[in-house]
Amino acid sequence: MSFASLGLCEPILRTIDEQKYAEPFPIQVEAIPAILSGRDVMAAAQTGTGKTASFTLPLLQRLAGGCKVKSNHVRALILAPTRELALQIAENIATYGKQLPLKTAVVYGGVKINPQMMKLRGGVDVLVATPGRLLDLFGKNALKFAQVETLVLDEADRMLDMGFIGDILKILALLPKQRQNLLFSATVSDDLRTLTKALLNNPVQIEVNPRNSAAVNVKQSVYEVDKKMKPALLSHLLRDRNWAQVLVFARTKKEADRLVKQLEGDNISAVAIHGDKSQNQRARALTRFKANQFRVLIATDIAARGLDINELPHVINFDLPKLPENYIHRIGRTGRAGAEGEGISLVCADEVKLLAAIESLICQTLVREVEAGFAPTHRVPLTRQQQVRPKKLKKPKQKRAVD
Repeated sequence: MSFASLGLCEPILRTIDEQKYAEPFPIQVEAIPAILSGRDVMAAAQTGTGKTASFTLPLLQRLAGGCKVKSNHVRALILAPTRELALQIAENIATYGKQLPLKTAVVYGGVKINPQMMKLRGGVDVLVATPGRLLDLFGKNALKFAQVETLVLDEADRMLDMGFIGDILKILALLPKQRQNLLFSATVSDDLRTLTKALLNNPVQIEVNPRNSAAVNVKQSVYEVDKKMKPALLSHLLRDRNWAQVLVFARTKKEADRLVKQLEGDNISAVAIHGDKSQNQRARALTRFKANQFRVLIATDIAARGLDINELPHVINFDLPKLPENYIHRIGRTGRAGAEGEGISLVCADEVKLLAAIESLICQTLVREVEAGFAPTHRVPLTRQQQVRPKKLKKPKQKRAVD
């Protein structure tokens, strides 16, 4: 099947050809015609399978044939949980819509608000925003929602996990009742399904892959290791395998900074991104990593979504995430767009229950590995049936995030 058969217009098809996209992904085959027809959509698919293009392409086409946007107004609103994801979406929109007469903007926290207010004065057709900054702009009368035709929630489950539900409900109350609603995510939780019922009107429901499944083209494994030996094992793997580009996930900001110092001491170039870094620092670190100026990028879960790094071969979980859904998003940074990738988790005895929760979610028992000289003091159970049944993990308190 070709993109032309999905009903996309000629300017967008020319841009798709320039990007050398051969044929649409399964989620795009189902979502694009539904969105072009004006239907609400609830779509779940693995990360890296073309979700962003599946809503941006038809959205841009619908807006191109509409009315002119008024001052300080917006016609399409895309909400994203993090600055990184918001910027990634905005980049895609700029690419796909470069042959269309549309104005776009992206707004997020952590930077000065006045330049963003200036961008909105003339109105924008597409606004990509994090919820907190969007409400800040509305509170300063820099933004009006009367012309909103389409609302997109991207990575909606992550927004719920981060405590954005209050902000989302406030935003929904400000929007016109008559609008198209699109909800995209890689994982589906019970809370998300509750939001879906309240938000969407007779939606087209798309689940390209089994719910909450991990990408099949990512080789996944677990290295059993004593907690104190994790840093040494990380350095050993990086040196022994001679990997050139690796994304490492740590649980805390302090841990990420500590790992950078340790790797630099082992003559392995590394840089960290996390919530304590300014937006400019985060953007600069990511740019230099993509340019291979650093071998290792160490991040907290702010990078679990929104980072689109071409042909990133390896992801390492130095710490397992507390929310099992984040495991899917972390390893989804590799193996994107059909490429092969590898996801490795360093697991100590303290993380047995976290591992059990992950394997239960993805319905898969991960391959156990033991690196010579790094044997754990306690063995990680080999199958989910042998593991202690994990207690239900508590979600973070519902509070407004800085973004």
